[in-house]
Amino acid sequence: MPLDKKTIVDAVKEAKEKSGQKKFNQTVDLILNIREIDMKAPEGKIQAIVDLPHATGKPNKICIVASGELAFKARKTNVDRVIEKADLEALAGKKKELRKLADDFDVFISEAPLMPLVGRILGPVLGPRGKLPVPVPPNADIAGLIEKHRKTIVVRMRNQPIIQCSVGTENMSEEELFDNIQAVLRVLEGKLKRGLKNIKLAYIKTSMGTPVKIKP
Repeated sequence: MPLDKKTIVDAVKEAKEKSGQKKFNQTVDLILNIREIDMKAPEGKIQAIVDLPHATGKPNKICIVASGELAFKARKTNVDRVIEKADLEALAGKKKELRKLADDFDVFISEAPLMPLVGRILGPVLGPRGKLPVPVPPNADIAGLIEKHRKTIVVRMRNQPIIQCSVGTENMSEEELFDNIQAVLRVLEGKLKRGLKNIKLAYIKTSMGTPVKIKP
């Protein structure tokens, strides 16, 4: 289906108009119905991190798993939480605490040498949530990575041929929301076998509003 700028912007405007007056800044979601895709094949297990060009009104909360120098550098940034190796080992088997950790943070970044430990302890709670850690080398520019991942989103498709992801908030301009939507579509174009031709239906929806179809 055609997803040109005018059709997308018109749908964004309509969705914002139909969102109603709320006392909070509503999230704007992009919803895509995918066709002609084998859900049992690797193509049906899409998961990708998308770098949005514009930060949303709800920046990601970030947790970093690191040791030594990288942990020290991380603590000097504005990151939300740093977990060192001993802290991580202490969480092993504590299902309630692990679930809370997984729910409290949007993005997890791990020092590469700690990934096997992270996979064993955090993997079972992060995997199903689509929050598997991003591995980084011990000498990584952690401040730059934090700034980047404040505005990343995870686009994923599991079990059903539907993708739903947040592309911003209603106080953002139509232009900014369009740019963020385009970033998602560019990534999906490379993931889907027929590119954007695999998209059967597309909608824009605010948190409390009704879905608005992007009309071809």
